Amino acid sequence: MYSMKSQTETYHFPLIALEETDSTNRYLTTLCDTEGEQTAEFTTVTARYQTAGKGQRGNSWEAERNKNLLFSVVLYPTFLPARNQFVLSQILSLAIKEELSQWSDEITIKWPNDIYWRERKICGILIENDLAGHHIGRCICGVGLNINQEHFVSDAPNPVSLKQITGKEHQPEEILSHILQRLSTYYEGLKLADRASYSAEISARYARSLFRRRGYHAYQDAQGLFQARLLRVEGDGRFVLEDEQGQECSYLFKEVQYVI
Repeated sequence: MYSMKSQTETYHFPLIALEETDSTNRYLTTLCDTEGEQTAEFTTVTARYQTAGKGQRGNSWEAERNKNLLFSVVLYPTFLPARNQFVLSQILSLAIKEELSQWSDEITIKWPNDIYWRERKICGILIENDLAGHHIGRCICGVGLNINQEHFVSDAPNPVSLKQITGKEHQPEEILSHILQRLSTYYEGLKLADRASYSAEISARYARSLFRRRGYHAYQDAQGLFQARLLRVEGDGRFVLEDEQGQECSYLFKEVQYVI
């Protein structure tokens, strides 16, 4: 394993570039636990290959060596109450969605924070927050973004890469730099005095970017399959649907699934 910490013209944040690791989230968590506040905010760990990439619901993330963008970044949003932690998921998913939208106008955010092209998944996000009292002490954001991979061999049902969408090779390093700059702009905005107004603007952008935000679609919850339309996503991340009988249902993460 080879690592390098740098701060270059391309990256305006501390960067640790690894040839291989089990998980960039795990690596960065261990680093932060060991170094404490010496690990600067926006320190970013990348890997050309992960042996045990972490996904939501305990899933793994398939990524061919040297083909994709695998990274984790640390934030210390101690100014943010724990009840508002969903906004961190929103700004990261928006930063990625808006970067990818340079190549396609069919990029959306599948609640809570998967990034989709049409009906196919191009990016997964895993956010791990540590609370400090009633606020967020540390946030580690892990991202797996399919860039140049053309063949997927896992049982994931619907992966796609940016190269498959555009037919062109892309530079993961440039895309990472742009994503981090977009994330930084959103994050700095959250520190403003009028945070409530800014958070409302983020929520509005997020709502406009959502996957299947119009019409009735298939979902599944503990009671089984049903058709519903998306009403809204609450500030705490709850997903609010209305079924064909007009009944409104509110879900936390993992309580309902899209049927793809």
